[in-house]
Amino acid sequence: MNGKLAFALVLALQVSVCLCEVPEPDKELVEKYEAMKSVFYKRLMNAYSKVQAAVGPMTESLGQGQGQAAKDYIEELQGNPKFLSAVKIGSGLAQEAAPLVDKARMAGLGLYGHYVRPHVGTYLDEAITSIKVYLDKVLPAED
Repeated sequence: MNGKLAFALVLALQVSVCLCEVPEPDKELVEKYEAMKSVFYKRLMNAYSKVQAAVGPMTESLGQGQGQAAKDYIEELQGNPKFLSAVKIGSGLAQEAAPLVDKARMAGLGLYGHYVRPHVGTYLDEAITSIKVYLDKVLPAED
C-alpha cells in the first residue's frame, strides 16, 4: 500500500512540475501579435476620433442646461481629493500589474504557439486575413 501511495505522490508531483513549465512563444508569433495589437489600437483611436468629431458639435450646442451641469460636475469631480486619490491608486495598480499582464500574455502566447497553433493556426490566419478586408472598409486603421 505504501508503494502505491509513494508512486501516486511521485506521479502527482511530476504532473504538477510539467504544468509549471510554460513554453516560450516564437519571436515570429510575438511580432505578429504586437503588430495586430498596434493596428487594433489604431483602429480604436481612429473610431474614437470619428465619434468625437461627430458628437462634438452636439455637445457644444448642449452648453446651456444639462450640458453645462455635466461640465460643472466634471470640473468639481476633478478637484475632489477623494477622486484624485482614487485615480492615483488606480494608476499605481495598473503600473504594478503591467509586468504580470505581460508575463501572462507571453505565457498565453507560448501555450497557444505550442499546443493550439499547429492545429488551427492556418485557419485562424486565413480568418483574420479575410476579416481585415472588411475592417479596412468599415473601421480603417488610418484616415
